[in-house]
Amino acid sequence: MTQKTKYNFFIITILITLFVVFNGLIYTSNENENPIKLTEQGLHGQRLWQENNCWSCHQTYGLGGYLGPDLTNVYSAENKGPLYIKAFLNSGVKAMPKFNFSEAEKEALVTYLKFIDSTGYYPNYNAKFKPNGWVELEYKNEK
Repeated sequence: MTQKTKYNFFIITILITLFVVFNGLIYTSNENENPIKLTEQGLHGQRLWQENNCWSCHQTYGLGGYLGPDLTNVYSAENKGPLYIKAFLNSGVKAMPKFNFSEAEKEALVTYLKFIDSTGYYPNYNAKFKPNGWVELEYKNEK
């Protein structure tokens, strides 16, 4: 083995070691833990959201389909709220189909969307990028 090969091997070993240590620190850190505390009704709403594939058309926090609007803050948006949410579930809007949800199912979906709304803003214009790579977001429930 030549001197240059040994040097390259040493550098690669150092880089891999640093990569492993850095990832170990980042992924085992509790610094950014924010446990989700959904009620039983909210969990039911989340299951309905997933079972009816709402993600295929709608987004929360900018993630999901693009046919329908982002629903992150629909609960607290001006001229919207629980009655608005129930109304579009009852009748459908434009490309949105009419669902035959029971009143309990509509309440569960409203509770789920209320929970999502309570956790933050989208888009989050006050996000700050930290030197360690994490993004510090502004949450509604921290005010």
